[in-house]
Amino acid sequence: MLNRLDSSLGFQSQALLLRAERQRLIASNIANADTPGFQARDFDFASALREATGGARVQPVALAATGERHLGAPTGATPPVREASLLYALPSQTNLDGNSVDMDRERASFVDNAVKYEATLRFLNNSLREMQDAIKGQ
Repeated sequence: MLNRLDSSLGFQSQALLLRAERQRLIASNIANADTPGFQARDFDFASALREATGGARVQPVALAATGERHLGAPTGATPPVREASLLYALPSQTNLDGNSVDMDRERASFVDNAVKYEATLRFLNNSLREMQDAIKGQ
């Protein structure tokens, strides 16, 4: 019984985790828009989801901290994206300080990912509600 529940919800839960990780990466890019030499990062969502649902266990990404007061990942957090699968964003316009963050692209990616995160969350909630109704016999 639990195997069926896990298999039916596993795909959406992995997608939700990946969307949250992508939102964190985009927020990091936006936060470092004025940091000289910062290279914007992102990942291919489709290939990461394929890898995550294919049964391959992935290693968490370690956040780079260049200062002693930088915040790390929350305790117990295991981001579902490997460091090797993170890509550098190609700058659309060169900057003298070497920063590759394009705020227009990052804002658009942030909103797009937020809408898809909400859609995945609603789909997962509806699936759980349907299962709950089936268990109650309604």
